[in-house]
Formats: sequence, structure tokens, C-alpha cells
Amino acid sequence: MKVQGWLFLLCGLFFAGVDIAYWFWTKAATGHGEPVGTTAMAISVGFAFMVGYYLMFTARRIGPQPEDDKQAEISDGAGEIGFFSPSSWWPLFLCLAAAFAFAGFVFGFWMFLIGVFLIVMAMIGFVFQYYRGNFSH
Repeated sequence: MKVQGWLFLLCGLFFAGVDIAYWFWTKAATGHGEPVGTTAMAISVGFAFMVGYYLMFTARRIGPQPEDDKQAEISDGAGEIGFFSPSSWWPLFLCLAAAFAFAGFVFGFWMFLIGVFLIVMAMIGFVFQYYRGNFSH
């Protein structure tokens, strides 16, 4: 995971350089920096550093992985990777509840409150889906 972490950290540095160059370029062209593009690229810098930090932190915690070894074979990464949900409807319900809540900004605050309630219920269902039913342990 260290390779992926370094890749994201280097992308963050690249985005930071491009962001600074963009700000200077728009400042020279218009007399003032263009705030929307500069802010969007600054957010990209933050996201790249956030993911890179997470990957480096996780790599330090779980130890060396086969993808970090230059002499590793494909078979070194074989085995159980983790648990993946066989089928879940909760992401769909969560997205529909979020869409309902965001539509509440247009149609009324009452609709937003109902949407927030639906989001909370869908999140509870999503988190606890394996504590009941066919896939409970």
C-alpha cells in the first residue's frame, strides 16, 4: 500500500503546483485570481493528500504487502481479501433518501426534515444489515 500512498501524495504535490500556477496565470490575465477554479483545485489537493495519508497510515499499521515487494509474484497476493456484501439494497435506499432530502431545499423545509429522518433510518439499516436475517452471524 505504500506505493499507492506515495502515488496519491505525489499527485497532491502536482495538483498544488498546478493550483499555484493557475492562480498566478488567472491573476496576470484578469488582474485578480479566479476563485472558483483555484478553490476546486485546492480541494483536489486536500483530497489527494487525505487519501495518500490514509494509505500510508494503513500500510504502516498492516505491514508490508505483496504489491510493495518488487520481486513478488501474482500468487503472493492470493487468499482471502475480505468480506464483500453479496447483495444489499441499503445503498439504493440511502441515495433515494438523500435525493429526497436535497429536494427538500427546493420544495420546503418540512420535506428536508423528512429526508433527514429517512437518511438516518437508511444509515441504521445499512450499518446493521448483517445483524438480522439471512446473512447474520
